[in-house]
Amino acid sequence: MTLDPTYAGYLSALGLGLLIGVVRERQRDHGGHTPAGMRTHTIAALAGAVAWTLGLPVFLVVLGAVGLLAYGSYRLTDASDPGQTGEVALLTTVLLGALAQQSPGLASALAVLVALLLQARERLHRLGRDLISEREVRDGLLLLAAALLVLPLLPDESIGPGGALNPQKLWRLVVLVMAVSALGHVALRVIGSGRGLAVAGFFAGFVSSTAAIAGFGQRVRATPGLLRPSVGAAMFAALASLLLMFPVLATVSATLLKAVMPTLLAFGLVLAIGGALGLRGGSGDEPAPTQDSRMFRFTHALYFAGFMAGVLVVSALLRQAFGEAGALATAFLAAIAEVHAAVASIGQMVGQGLMGVETARHAILAVLAASVIARGAVAWVSGGAAYGVRVSAGLGGAWVAAAAATFLLPAGL
Repeated sequence: MTLDPTYAGYLSALGLGLLIGVVRERQRDHGGHTPAGMRTHTIAALAGAVAWTLGLPVFLVVLGAVGLLAYGSYRLTDASDPGQTGEVALLTTVLLGALAQQSPGLASALAVLVALLLQARERLHRLGRDLISEREVRDGLLLLAAALLVLPLLPDESIGPGGALNPQKLWRLVVLVMAVSALGHVALRVIGSGRGLAVAGFFAGFVSSTAAIAGFGQRVRATPGLLRPSVGAAMFAALASLLLMFPVLATVSATLLKAVMPTLLAFGLVLAIGGALGLRGGSGDEPAPTQDSRMFRFTHALYFAGFMAGVLVVSALLRQAFGEAGALATAFLAAIAEVHAAVASIGQMVGQGLMGVETARHAILAVLAASVIARGAVAWVSGGAAYGVRVSAGLGGAWVAAAAATFLLPAGL
């Protein structure tokens, strides 16, 4: 027997009103400013559901009436507690009750989110007032502006020599570098100098290992004592990027994936060892980021995007000047900018019968070499010589292991 959608909406409204009301009731028991408790929120949710069923004019009248009641309660409240959370929560309950008539599941999920926000009041106040510094707020706003304001305004089209440059994609790299550096900053404050960077590096690598390496280079310049854990984080970022190659190859050519499995596993094993060594780095005496610390440096992110733009322009010029030979060089340089795209193109050629498996194995090895060169150069530019040498050595060692597996082990497992 299927429940009528209208009755399902009423039940959802009843449940979400009770949920939010229980949280507000408990806060009233603890002396908090709560103009409405469990009964009020439950009735408000049901009123919103009934009013929406009767039509938009009725709903607007009910919403306005509840708003006036909430305003009156606020005016009668002791001026020493000027917060408006209770009043806003009551209006939200009415809106969620109306939403429950259209989408009970969504209304219930939003009610859970509202209840969590209300329950975490003290923690959120402490986070906003004590744990986040003024400089971190400014850096966070700059990151949000770059991602949500500037990025959508840039044209998503190819320009420059051979259409090599895409303003929106280049700016996306700037945002990624800033975001990775900010992620490392937060991880340092929450987890510590060793494992914090490792966790940040691994998850950032799924987005862009090159951007992650650049972001941790910024961290090294800001805090030289974090050199070793930053190098380990860079290795974990590269490992995460390598893991993405498995589903990519499985999608375009399962045959090639089986053939290059020894190559990829050898490469990943060395990266994992390098990352594990980084976990042992850092004496624990390095100061945690404070109000004087920067989450990222905007100019470093711009330098990184400029470097990648230069690589793309050179690639396009080679393709125009030397034809087929330039196209091969272009594929090599393309791996510098986006290794997964290069791997996918090779796998697709194998799947279409345009390239033999053995040739593709060597091509994959060449793509890995291109990525090693690119990431090593980025490490030098972003983090200086000490960081660049160590990252290059770790990535180079992984490539040597991959080359040995390619030439000494049979294809497949």
